[in-house]
Amino acid sequence: MNWFSIIPFIVVVITAIATKQVIPSLFFGVVVAGYLVTPDWLGGMTQALEFVIKGLSDPNNLKIIIFLYAFSGLIGLVRISGGIKGFVQTATEKISGRKGAFALTWLSALGTFSAPSFRIVTIAPVMKAMVKKLPMTKQELGFVIETTASPFVVLVPVATAFVGYMSSVIGLSMDQNGIEGDPYMYFLRSIPYNFFAISMILIGFYLSFFHKSKKQATDAENKASEQQGKEDDDQWEDCHPSVSKDLPSNYWHLILPLVSVIIFTFFFMYMLGVKKEGAEGFEALINASVLDAMVLAVVISIAWFIIYLKIRSYPLRKQMNELVTGGNEMMSVILLLAMVWGLSKGSEALNFAQTISQSLQWIPASFVAVLVFLIGCALSYFIGSSWGTWGILMPVGVSIATVSGSSLPIVIGAVFASGTFGAFSSPLSDNTNTTAGILNLNAVRYAKFKFKPAAMAAGVAAVLYLALPFFL
Repeated sequence: MNWFSIIPFIVVVITAIATKQVIPSLFFGVVVAGYLVTPDWLGGMTQALEFVIKGLSDPNNLKIIIFLYAFSGLIGLVRISGGIKGFVQTATEKISGRKGAFALTWLSALGTFSAPSFRIVTIAPVMKAMVKKLPMTKQELGFVIETTASPFVVLVPVATAFVGYMSSVIGLSMDQNGIEGDPYMYFLRSIPYNFFAISMILIGFYLSFFHKSKKQATDAENKASEQQGKEDDDQWEDCHPSVSKDLPSNYWHLILPLVSVIIFTFFFMYMLGVKKEGAEGFEALINASVLDAMVLAVVISIAWFIIYLKIRSYPLRKQMNELVTGGNEMMSVILLLAMVWGLSKGSEALNFAQTISQSLQWIPASFVAVLVFLIGCALSYFIGSSWGTWGILMPVGVSIATVSGSSLPIVIGAVFASGTFGAFSSPLSDNTNTTAGILNLNAVRYAKFKFKPAAMAAGVAAVLYLALPFFL
């Protein structure tokens, strides 16, 4: 039994928890894998580099990078043309009550589900503008907003920044274990088993429409806000660069590009399904290359939107600068992906899947999902990254599920659920800090407020993961 194969993962987990930094931890794991394969001072470094290059050269991985960069660039164009600001301004002018505000929060998720951060910067300024009109504390408002962010986005099967990556980590884990099949189909089958995300959405819906807050103030508010007498609590302009006073305002510049991406995604899914599989109707959509369709959809949407903005007298140079600036905002994510893919190649070289299969085959199939979920929750909370958690834990979860005979969709759903827990509840999460910044909350206290309901939802999910195998 080659126990050396688990060393890179142990190194990654320990380093990530100790440093709270995912990318350096993954990089360290790739380097360790390189030296385990080639124990030479120069050979280890070149081997680690080869792992990363192999991961990046995979056609599907390149498509994921293109989609993420292009989509982030499109959001940059939406931002600079006043799309987000226009939406916020129009919403604050039209809506005056609690039900209307929260109806907008939930309904807008149907059009702004592309990424959690995009959801937050689109809807949080609206809630900030209405904070004095709503009988809720700002931390409760933030909580409701975030239940429509990560927990909602991870359940959407197309046209999100998450779909490609989630399918990718499934595919890498399947390859390591010699499992045949379409990773995207496994992702679709895992969606009903993301019990944490579903539980959080239900809690957020209850808090939005049925809960009445009795608390007059929030202990999560920043002291600076308290000292200012909360005079600026409802001033949404400049609370985030996307709604700066210097930007124009046109909500159609948000709606049209997003609708375009969604429509073109389904169009190309259908056409690719017909062309490649000879299928028709719904079967064509199911058998399509979703990643190809998403890339084509976002590229075409960028092309026509640039032409449209040029006709509307937006300088082409300014558009190109913003397109690149927006795309560059995804570079940290792309770097994370490169490290995840490199670690996966290193794991293959060290026969990681075989080691897990031989050493953990004693775990009963009915306990695999709940164990993976609980371990993933702890990991994601301490590192604050759903993507990092999925990249680290998915190969382990799939390997254990394979050898134990546990349901693969359930275990995959448990891995995704565990990462969602950290993205929602961790004080290190980008979502937590973005929401806290816009609503002027103390991020640590705000995360503490969210932790109790998140822990309750995690408890419900754990019970379901434990009980479900006995009924299937």
